[in-house]
Amino acid sequence: MNAKFPQSIYLSTDILELSKSLLGKTLCTNISNQFTAGKIVEVEAYLGTKDKASHSYQNKRTSRTELMFQDGGIAYIYLCYGIHYLFNIVVAPKNNPCAILVRAIEPIKGINTMLKRRNFSLLTKGLTNGPGKLTKALGIHAKHNSVSLFGNKIWVEDNGRPMQEKDISSSPRIGVDYAGGDAKRPYRFYINNNKWVSK
Repeated sequence: MNAKFPQSIYLSTDILELSKSLLGKTLCTNISNQFTAGKIVEVEAYLGTKDKASHSYQNKRTSRTELMFQDGGIAYIYLCYGIHYLFNIVVAPKNNPCAILVRAIEPIKGINTMLKRRNFSLLTKGLTNGPGKLTKALGIHAKHNSVSLFGNKIWVEDNGRPMQEKDISSSPRIGVDYAGGDAKRPYRFYINNNKWVSK
């Protein structure tokens, strides 16, 4: 087992660099005694109170967003369109409410478990090439909201092989058209030529 990301990393205030550093790392879950893991291949950064696409824009504090104002290193999970649970990592120090959405993973371990959870018979990129798909495959649900990423339910492992800048691309985030000019910011990062990246 590789080392879990320490809290010091999640407390970084350079959210864009932190987002890129997550690419290639391993997102792991141990839920209902089923271990699953996948390589993170796509993320999106949300930069807090001045980012119109962020849930914490203009310092918005609600029962849902309050988690974003905590120290980095916890899971922020919410229901999107009433259908999909999305997994975000709260980052930055307390009262600097930023988060990174994990958008896609490449399955590594526990693939049979992932297939069963998604009702798939064959391993295809559609298993985990989207934020709602990967949460279902990994067993992540609303009950895991606020879970520490230093425990034994959900965590990120460092495989010691950082991605090279030339292997990473960026684009505007997906599905945040409501954010006006902020919707065009290139805060989505993904691994080049990886088939598990969302369309």
